[in-house]
Amino acid sequence: MAKQILLTKEGLKKLEAELDELKSGKRKEVAEKIKVALSFGDLSENSEYDEAKNEQAIIEARIADIEVMLKMVKVVDESELSSEDIHIGSKVEVRVTNPSTGSERAANLRIVGSNEVDPANGCISDESAVGKALLGHRIGDKIPVEVPAGTMEYEVLTISK
Repeated sequence: MAKQILLTKEGLKKLEAELDELKSGKRKEVAEKIKVALSFGDLSENSEYDEAKNEQAIIEARIADIEVMLKMVKVVDESELSSEDIHIGSKVEVRVTNPSTGSERAANLRIVGSNEVDPANGCISDESAVGKALLGHRIGDKIPVEVPAGTMEYEVLTISK
């Protein structure tokens, strides 16, 4: 059986919007590019045609991927989840300490399913080393996490939905 895909409501909306854009916008754009490229004649040396066909294949593959994902999605109902412990959908503020140097920094993270990851905006996967380690913990917990830079200590400061 295929693996269930966990998404927040926000993540589901983004995925559905991407699918809609691919089907209604990008497909038509590529079809027009192919039509124009075909008008150039000889397909054996027509790089515009080859490029448009490759782009079409990429779009169709992404559409197929999203459609499969949507069949396996389980939306995390954040209203049913507490702010007592960390789970998918939780927003957490942590203090990250490097025990070897003593340096500290604060970080605001949101634990999301692997299809919603956006590290630049603090969205980390529940399957990542940090995300996996934080799941189930509460405010005040100090969790050692093995990351590429070594072992870091994450102290949970706040948890919200």
